[in-house]
Amino acid sequence: MKAPPRLQALVEEGLIDTVVRQLMSGKEAMVYVVRRGDHTLCAKIYKEATNRSFRQAVDYTENRKVKNSRQARAMAKGSKFGREAQEAAWQSAEVDALYKLADAGVRVPRPYNFFEGVLLMELVTDAAGDAAPRLNDVVFSAEDARRHHASLLAEVVRMLCAGTVHGDLSEFNILLAADGPVIIDLPQAVDAAGNNHAQRMLLRDVLNLRDFFGQFAPELLHTDFGPEMWELYQRGLLSTEVTLTGHYQRKTGAVDMGSVLREIDDARAEDAARRLRMQQSG
Repeated sequence: MKAPPRLQALVEEGLIDTVVRQLMSGKEAMVYVVRRGDHTLCAKIYKEATNRSFRQAVDYTENRKVKNSRQARAMAKGSKFGREAQEAAWQSAEVDALYKLADAGVRVPRPYNFFEGVLLMELVTDAAGDAAPRLNDVVFSAEDARRHHASLLAEVVRMLCAGTVHGDLSEFNILLAADGPVIIDLPQAVDAAGNNHAQRMLLRDVLNLRDFFGQFAPELLHTDFGPEMWELYQRGLLSTEVTLTGHYQRKTGAVDMGSVLREIDDARAEDAARRLRMQQSG
């Protein structure tokens, strides 16, 4: 196919040779299958994000480092330059997270280059060599659901040991490759130690995995891996060798109503986003 304008620059730079086809289009990015020599890759073209709420942006970008004070001031003021700088920071956050997590052994697409707002990375494929499906497009046996749930929990632990929380993990941004699940879409990834919302995001990520795979293996709905994982992380005891039990005894004490209401609001927003994604994928 004819290269879209955003990809033509990569052709001219010799980063890719041809564009094969469009793979998907979402509210934040369009993804194409491209060729470079004998290799088939994936090109993610970021759109200007207009659908993220201000509160979500604040939550995810808390404590993210900005390269210079001018950008930081502009981002704080919300000027046109500031919005452009914020969008560039959002995109580069995914690139940085992919390199970091791939080096840590997390199952994510390996990144190759980032040029003019386009991320070149590994194309995740199924056993037939075709683009791998998302989890939400697959029906699992109870045995496979338990196996994939366990492997993804191990990936979440590996990410947390690398100091990162995905922040939006669900069946919509995990691909089922020939050799197991691969985690994608990381522009909202947060620093586990530096972001005050990291715990809440981790617990939500783990709950999303539980609720999805629990459709196929109902016993998973009675597990509680998130709080156990986070407590071990806070105590400096979490490692990729730790065996999680899935059981957690919550401590009793005063209830923080502000946090409870915030959790309710987040659950509603997540449910609305999930329904929208299901409509778009249907």
